[in-house]
Amino acid sequence: MRVLVVVAHPDDPEFFAGGTIARWCEEGHEVRYVILTSGDKGSDDPDMTTERLVRMRQAEQCAAAALLGVQSVQFLALTDGELINDSLARRLVVRELRHHRPDVVLTTDPLTLHYGATRINHSDHRVAGMLVCDAIFPAAGNRMYFPSLLAEGLQPHYPQEVYFAGSTQPNLLVDVTSYVERKIAAILQHASQIRDPEELALRVRQGMLRLLADGSVRYFESFRRVAL
Repeated sequence: MRVLVVVAHPDDPEFFAGGTIARWCEEGHEVRYVILTSGDKGSDDPDMTTERLVRMRQAEQCAAAALLGVQSVQFLALTDGELINDSLARRLVVRELRHHRPDVVLTTDPLTLHYGATRINHSDHRVAGMLVCDAIFPAAGNRMYFPSLLAEGLQPHYPQEVYFAGSTQPNLLVDVTSYVERKIAAILQHASQIRDPEELALRVRQGMLRLLADGSVRYFESFRRVAL
């Protein structure tokens, strides 16, 4: 199985789906990342520069991906915090879909405006999900869209499934009990984004923990899965 993870920021893959990604990689599936931005607004340090932050976050993302077993990471370098679902961005994503020809695409749920009564979802997460949706259908599989890609030898392609992470209406649970610690270790590679590693690790575990009917404790990541 070929999996393409298309998300807005460095650290999104690990936070949203690190356990599932680790499981897929261990099972022998090919997993690759396309990160739409370089996370160039992800700091409140008054001494931080954009150039330094981009270098840090790209290095952190590559280290996290390597820990999970991901085969490649690509940054499209769109502007953090300002993602727009326009023709230019769709062409970039369609190009990656036709190039990598994934069976499964994992992205963030564009319908998630907020999580309960606690926090608003980042606009880039919502735009990224809608951008991926519009790139998949109708554009990626239709040769009439972006004909210049045909000149590059990139033929139309439709994936078979989309996994939407961060959904408030999931229909699929993936058991990642064996991969929780690897997910946390990958998240901790994003040191520029973490103030309290121990508190974060506890929060990650609590967010995935479920007590089953037989009294056992397991850890799951949830998705809204759509078959195409």
